[in-house]
Amino acid sequence: MAQHRSVRSGEILYEPSHPDVPLFVVLEGTVSITRAGEDEKILAVREPGQFTGEMSVISGNRSLLTARVTNAGVVLELTRDKVLSLMAKDTELGEILMGAFVARRLLMIQLGEGNVILFGTNGSARTLAIREFLTRNGHPFTYVDIESDKSASELMEQLAVRNSEIPVVYCDRRYVLRNPSISELAACLDLNINVDKGVRDILVIGAGPAGLAAAVYAASEGLKTLIIEKSAPGGQAGSSSKIENYLGFPTGLSGQELANRSIAQAQKFGAQLMVAQAVVHIDCSRQPYKIVLESGLKFNARSIVIATGAQYARLPVEEADAFAGRGIYYNATHMEAQLCDSEEVAVVGGGNSAGQAAVFLAQTSSKVHLLVRSDQLSESMSQYLIARIDAHTKIDVHYLTQIVGMTGAAHLEGIDWKEGSSGLKVTKRIRHVFVMAGAAPRTEWLEDSFVLDKKGFIVTGPDLVEYGDFQWPLSRSPLHLETSVPGIFAVGDTRAGSIKRVASAVGEGAMAVHLVHRFLAESTTLHNGAMK
Repeated sequence: MAQHRSVRSGEILYEPSHPDVPLFVVLEGTVSITRAGEDEKILAVREPGQFTGEMSVISGNRSLLTARVTNAGVVLELTRDKVLSLMAKDTELGEILMGAFVARRLLMIQLGEGNVILFGTNGSARTLAIREFLTRNGHPFTYVDIESDKSASELMEQLAVRNSEIPVVYCDRRYVLRNPSISELAACLDLNINVDKGVRDILVIGAGPAGLAAAVYAASEGLKTLIIEKSAPGGQAGSSSKIENYLGFPTGLSGQELANRSIAQAQKFGAQLMVAQAVVHIDCSRQPYKIVLESGLKFNARSIVIATGAQYARLPVEEADAFAGRGIYYNATHMEAQLCDSEEVAVVGGGNSAGQAAVFLAQTSSKVHLLVRSDQLSESMSQYLIARIDAHTKIDVHYLTQIVGMTGAAHLEGIDWKEGSSGLKVTKRIRHVFVMAGAAPRTEWLEDSFVLDKKGFIVTGPDLVEYGDFQWPLSRSPLHLETSVPGIFAVGDTRAGSIKRVASAVGEGAMAVHLVHRFLAESTTLHNGAMK
């Protein structure tokens, strides 16, 4: 299963140009782990009895580091496929390897040691978008703020880039990307390098909690699984700083932590993940179904789970889009909080996400104004958050209140809101507004073959009978999460009638896999009958 190798001093075992990185167990000698670049800084040394590798071994993506033999000896080499097989068979060894891989990747993220240097400014919306993308993909990077970092000008001069070109990404210590799109950055980092073209048993569209749950259960049960995510994993939950009512985590966890753990689980079982790729068409006219991406790539799948979630509604203010990422934010994580440290901020919304954001931002902001459109919180917010907000001296709640105006040039400088109870218009010098209200489904790309409700959410299961002009094509009734197309299921926030909670989304993702098994079994029976 493993290969014994004699290695000489100076020999490179792997480097950033290598995908499908093997795992090496050092038996004799030493192996140094270094970052790429001119200085090749040594980050760790693996001695006899220790092993190399971090999360790229699981994902199959290119290595972010270099492993070089520093003292000649002997190593035990295991290919990525053999590592995944070994982890599946040996629980104890699997826990050791996965624990080490996750810890090493987290340390790389904390230290900013990887194959990306990002030059930008805190006031740049494009810089923030790239930082969020890298962070939500768990990709280590070094951020250089050109306005405050004294070494920035020297580094930028070496790369022949100007301040006007930011954000600038120095990728793999070889490529300079000037103001790149997210898809261009993903391509440079080869984030989708390990995806093959074979027919999938199940293709999951969307990598929020529902989609990731479906992928974990499907892959663990032996189904060939592919997840396609338009931006970065986590979904709406990924924008949350802390989820405290998720089963099994009494101290809470961030949406990003939940997403990262779920991705590691799915990939451990063999699921493949594509990011920065949007699905634009599903050909439902034949089996297996054909999925077409915006990039032109096509995949075939025997079943599909749509888990595209919902997005926060844009503020109904003319200037709102112009200030996106420059004072208007749809995430409330540590990254956004750093931008408004010790400042007065506003949070728009009355649900759990808004409540979590208000409590989180109150830790570092001078004052948090929670703007609620209705006359109370309790309809959509958990009681523990209501109690925390009521008790917090830094949080002021404004009911029946909506933002009606914004001012600013390069960055948001002030907002106007109207209080419905008095009709009073209030002007505040607030430079940061966090929008956590509304839930618009991401279903605009679906064709007429799918039944949607009036708000655009996907109708599933027994609810389909309420739509009189709809004709179900099979003799059996639609399965619980099945859409108007047999074998295509909808889960999580994108589904009409879903409960907007992380736990229920995860439950639906798991349930969908059970229903997929039923559909695949019935398809096989029909196919075999036709063959006879």
